Amino acid sequence: MHKFLWFSLLLLAGPGFAPAAETPTAEGTAFFEQKIRPLLAEHCYDCHSAQAKKLKGNLYLDTKAGWEKGGDSGEPALRPGQPEESLLIQSVRHDDPDAAMPPKKPRLPDTAIADLVTWVKMGAPDPRQAGAAAAAEAKRADKTWWSLQPIAKEFKHGSIDAFLEAKLAEKGLGFGPPAEPRALIRRMSYDITGLPPSPAEVETFVAACAVDSKAATEALVDRLLASPRYGEQWGRHWLDVVRFGESNGFERNFIIDDLWPFRDYVIRSLNEDKPMDRFITEHLAGDVVGAGDPSVEVASAFLVAGPFDDVGNQDVVAKKNIRAATLDDMITATGGAFLGLTVNCARCHNHKFDPIPTEDYYRLRAAFEGVTHGRRVVASKEERAAYDAVVKPLEAEKARLTAEKQALENAWNKRAQDALNATRFPRPKIDPSAIEEAFAPVAARKVKFVMSATTKDPHSAKGAGLTEFQVWTGGDSPRNVALASAGAVASGAKGATAEDFPEAYGPQFCIDGKFREHWVVGTPAELVVTLAGEEQVERIVASTAVEGVTDPQQNRVVAPCGYEVFVSRDGGAWQKVASSEGREPWSQAHGIALMRAQTRLPEEQEKTRTLGEELASLEKRLGAVPKLRELWVGKHSKPEPTAVHKGGDPMKPGAAVVPASLNVLDRVTKPYSLPGGAAEGDRRVALAQWIVAADNPLTPRVLANRIWHYHFGTGIVDTPSDFGFMGSRPTHPELLDYLAQRLMAGGWKLKPLHREILLSRAYQQTGTSRPDALKLDKEARLLWRFPPRRLRAEEVRDTLLTVAGLLRLEPMGGAGFRLYKHTANNVSTYFPLEQHGPETYRRAVYHQNVRASVVDVLSDFDLPDNAFAAPKRANTTSPLQALTLWNHRFTLDMATAFAERIAGPDPVASAYALAYQRAPSTKEAEAGNRFIAAHGLPAFCRAVLNSNELLYTE
Repeated sequence: MHKFLWFSLLLLAGPGFAPAAETPTAEGTAFFEQKIRPLLAEHCYDCHSAQAKKLKGNLYLDTKAGWEKGGDSGEPALRPGQPEESLLIQSVRHDDPDAAMPPKKPRLPDTAIADLVTWVKMGAPDPRQAGAAAAAEAKRADKTWWSLQPIAKEFKHGSIDAFLEAKLAEKGLGFGPPAEPRALIRRMSYDITGLPPSPAEVETFVAACAVDSKAATEALVDRLLASPRYGEQWGRHWLDVVRFGESNGFERNFIIDDLWPFRDYVIRSLNEDKPMDRFITEHLAGDVVGAGDPSVEVASAFLVAGPFDDVGNQDVVAKKNIRAATLDDMITATGGAFLGLTVNCARCHNHKFDPIPTEDYYRLRAAFEGVTHGRRVVASKEERAAYDAVVKPLEAEKARLTAEKQALENAWNKRAQDALNATRFPRPKIDPSAIEEAFAPVAARKVKFVMSATTKDPHSAKGAGLTEFQVWTGGDSPRNVALASAGAVASGAKGATAEDFPEAYGPQFCIDGKFREHWVVGTPAELVVTLAGEEQVERIVASTAVEGVTDPQQNRVVAPCGYEVFVSRDGGAWQKVASSEGREPWSQAHGIALMRAQTRLPEEQEKTRTLGEELASLEKRLGAVPKLRELWVGKHSKPEPTAVHKGGDPMKPGAAVVPASLNVLDRVTKPYSLPGGAAEGDRRVALAQWIVAADNPLTPRVLANRIWHYHFGTGIVDTPSDFGFMGSRPTHPELLDYLAQRLMAGGWKLKPLHREILLSRAYQQTGTSRPDALKLDKEARLLWRFPPRRLRAEEVRDTLLTVAGLLRLEPMGGAGFRLYKHTANNVSTYFPLEQHGPETYRRAVYHQNVRASVVDVLSDFDLPDNAFAAPKRANTTSPLQALTLWNHRFTLDMATAFAERIAGPDPVASAYALAYQRAPSTKEAEAGNRFIAAHGLPAFCRAVLNSNELLYTE
């Protein structure tokens, strides 16, 4: 329902508005299922359902008939459209304390009460069975739930059409007539390949249908399923299901440039019709079952293809919570994609609606305990052997030279240490808050302070800091002539730590007379102060003290401990007037560094230099060896023990659990359990084998339903990743089992199942609506017609490129293109491109989709944000879609190219053939030619690219 209509409905809802329809609208059903059913189940069924241990007030709220009948009061619990007159609303508001619900407990949250009020205003739509004889529904599912039962082996019917016709007959309905060949090939082409058929393909099919429609259709289906475009189209569907995204999300949201091989693996596997049991196993443990085969190892990138927080928080509690959330993403993706279970709802407590105890959640977590996000080498055995043959001899030689050089260094350090122990220094250590040096008066215009070591690094002064640098004259009235206020100017390199703050941490802070900001020293580590004029100077003070800090330990400015002071009259000739020489070293390391220069032997120095050159040469040779490829496929390490987290809090560990199957299926599927010390890879292999076991009823049902969903727009279960209590019930449960059985009987291959669906009467019937059927089944869930649909986001873009003659189909795969600009500092920001160049004229499946980004055309037509799985895409209608498709530079470019392509004696006919795969009617041809004459060919093409006939299939 459009937002305006929804808003109008709420405005109209009042005492006189009670649209309690027998068949709720889709919006009403959705509101009930998402808001009201969970609320009633959680707060009301304990006392007001057939499952209640003690029914209170004779009121049943687990059926529509129950609230219509009411309880002991004799009045209905609800008056549709009249919340103020409804007893249930009065009770949950606690208007009458004696009739308050729930009794003796705090009243429901305001948001829950508001949802109940909204529901009643809508007319209390309730899709549950009506009538006094209806079976009351349970508060939650148990192990007798329909999806947890074995798949049937015998069926009343032997074909898809027979199942559907039997259900249609119950409503007095039947299939529609067959679709016209032009409509059918367009439907099938988009469905299987995501692209429109060419005019030649359409004409060939139409001619073949005139001879033998059945044979022509079978040949078309086989040709489309064999096309490499099939894997691109259905691979995109699967990437939605497994929440594939090429950035990490969260605050930083950095791009992951090496996850695309997983996308290519999916497309390749589907084109090869890889058995889905193998496909799923590779997703969970490709690095184990395909070790040494990069084309298989990349499959386990599924585990790390979701968002994760890489902020690196060092707080123990935060780290444990981030890790728990990271593993939860893997658990959620696995449970939803393969099993159709919301296992993640059991993270903090037993699942409120499905028979999944909290222990099941942590049994599943144990399978992933050793998986972390990141890159690792993915290479074949041959590639590794060839790499080692080159690298290992070089590394062995490097180790030998390094050991020889280290022996020289150790001997040198020993002499330096001995010399340090024997030396008595005439001057004390520096005072790190204020280093002062006095010298004989000297005339100077420039003073240079050169640093060589710090209190943190005895070998470098980079990163040192100075809050003030003073140059004093002598006499009775000494002056600091290094002040900026006295005309002095300071210069020096800033440290890398200051690069993000160009206005701060410069040398000017050393001469401003304030002990606040400080200069962060860069390279070269020297400060030059140019005085306003020549002065007689005799003392300098280099301060690291910070204003307001009295405890030296709190002073975070790193002080220089090795330094020299120079003066010059002209900046050309420099005279050293002071240094740190003679001062006691700041530390043992500093002292050894000083003594090394005095104790080195010429022959050792030469040998060290030679070894350094040889090592540098080796490093260069090693660097020239092509590295083995690293990919974002996750890292694997020894798993930590797994314990149940009480309330989902990782800081409250409870009972330990081991890697094991979910008890939710223990009645129908052979369970497994591994010891707590089981190897990391073995855990994931065991889980995968359990998920694809022949007696696991969930996996084939979920897969068969997904195929049905993408062919008909809605699944037999229209919540494709939730087959639990809060998911929808199947419209044709026997048919779903039949499809699941056919999938397994066909070796878990998808193409035979596609073929069977595509060749059914249900699929090949017309999409034309019938008023009588529309009244009984508004959404055509019973398939009395084929449900027309609008093209998906990628199909819209690919179609515009195809019609314009610009789509590049080769090469397939590889790194993706981008339709956004990207900036990265500590966080990433994405800006949609205003112009899409030829380098982007590839299929949209190869776009590098990052999380939390907006991409014109794609985002406007409901491309999901892949922060979460999208097993069922939204299908909205908004003004932005029309505005973008009409005004965006991309559409204008496509219209121009389209116009160039059809320029000729009959451009209207050419446009209709390329865009709609048909000829224009006489009226359409005349109107098109008039439009071209008035506005030009590009404008006409722009209108065609915005037409509904282009954007919809039927």
